[in-house]
Amino acid sequence: MIPYRVPSIKRLGPARLTAGLDETRRMNLSAHRAMHGTGPRMNAQELAELADSVDLRGRGGAAFPFARKVRAVSANRTEPVVLVNGAEGEPASSKDAMLLTRTPHLVIEGALIAAGALGARKIVVATAAGGLGEASVAAAIEERGAGDQVRVVGIKERFISGESSTLVRAVNGQGGGPSGRKTRTSDSGVDGRPTLLSNAETFAQLAVLATLGPESYADVGTAREPGTVLLTVGGAAGDPAVVEVAAGTPLYAVMDACRATSGDGVLIGGYHGAWIHPDAAALATVSRQGITDAGGSLGAGIMVPLGNETCPLGETLRVARYLAAESSGQCGPCRLGLPDLARTMGDLVDGSAAALEELRRRAAAVRGRGACFHPDGTSKFVLSALTAFPDDVQEHLLRGTCGRPITGVLPLPEKEKEPEIRLTIDWTRCQGHGLCAKLAPDLVRLDEHGFPVFSREAVPPQLLRLARRSVEMCPALALRMG
Repeated sequence: MIPYRVPSIKRLGPARLTAGLDETRRMNLSAHRAMHGTGPRMNAQELAELADSVDLRGRGGAAFPFARKVRAVSANRTEPVVLVNGAEGEPASSKDAMLLTRTPHLVIEGALIAAGALGARKIVVATAAGGLGEASVAAAIEERGAGDQVRVVGIKERFISGESSTLVRAVNGQGGGPSGRKTRTSDSGVDGRPTLLSNAETFAQLAVLATLGPESYADVGTAREPGTVLLTVGGAAGDPAVVEVAAGTPLYAVMDACRATSGDGVLIGGYHGAWIHPDAAALATVSRQGITDAGGSLGAGIMVPLGNETCPLGETLRVARYLAAESSGQCGPCRLGLPDLARTMGDLVDGSAAALEELRRRAAAVRGRGACFHPDGTSKFVLSALTAFPDDVQEHLLRGTCGRPITGVLPLPEKEKEPEIRLTIDWTRCQGHGLCAKLAPDLVRLDEHGFPVFSREAVPPQLLRLARRSVEMCPALALRMG
């Protein structure tokens, strides 16, 4: 059956990726082949030329040209690996989960076409551990008898789990955090091999393109962006859904189909995307260029109308706090900068005039300095609220509120309750060396006598490693974690 967590499917235009899903809850192998056939064989050059013919781009957010990835991987003489990124850590997105759950063979078909062209004997499909997508892909692999070539790997679901180096490290069993090194997966990815990495929708689009051919594929869409786009529409929509639309479709038509109104604004591109003003949303079209012209970015195809009942700045603050906690805590911009950014956003919501300029300063301080793009995306999202909601900003600065509650329109995962950990001191041992304050200045300060003073709040998750190091380095063995 279709799991309740996957939204219903809608279409504005012809069915491509969602073809056949009106008749069945999940496309098994026979249903898939009856609807889509079997993809043709081709070599790496032919694959790159096919992708170039329609300017096929990655659908995971960065919109990187697929043909360039193919050429970069094929330039290596080592046997490559194909890696399907289905680890959809973005809480507002469910399009890849829908594909993996309901039409997994379309994704696998695209991966097999790419693997055959590149001479790759190994395909890895990475998806959220324990999810229905993982089970559906495992069943599809068994249906095909492809266990020797294709395997599914469950990844712990976090916001950054889909970042390329984080995903590769997780598949390689090295933990779930970015590598911090600017190594291209086309040079070294799964098992250190050249890896063709793209997200689930990209491989599904490749399968459709290969079977239809470039001319038929381009029958819909725009001249610059042929084909269809998958959108996840949620938020204040009365009828949330994964919607397949022809590129160039007016955004308002998608809103109407999902019984949604822009209200105060629309979030496009997810939590590394941007808020756009309702006036811009009314004129926008669903394409990379159309959304860029409206002041946003299409990203992974996420559309969250805000409605009129909730506080826009309060909703932004909720997500900013979530993004700060979801960092891997490996670099300063994530470990320190994002919590500071969220705290300053909180001050603005409370009406602090000084917070407005401080927010811009803190956002500028984290951009371009992280081990991955998480700080950049977070700062972009937060700053976009200042542009999209100028009237609300003024209301908060004047009155400390806009008068509306925070209703939680933006989806966030349920947070598991974790034990609160605090730093404590054995005063019979402490000799006032002050080393703890030097090692962890965000957790410890010294009083006028040089002895440590601790915050009454629990140690934030991103600072736990720093706290443990301070305990281990205490020369008098006086510092404890409790």
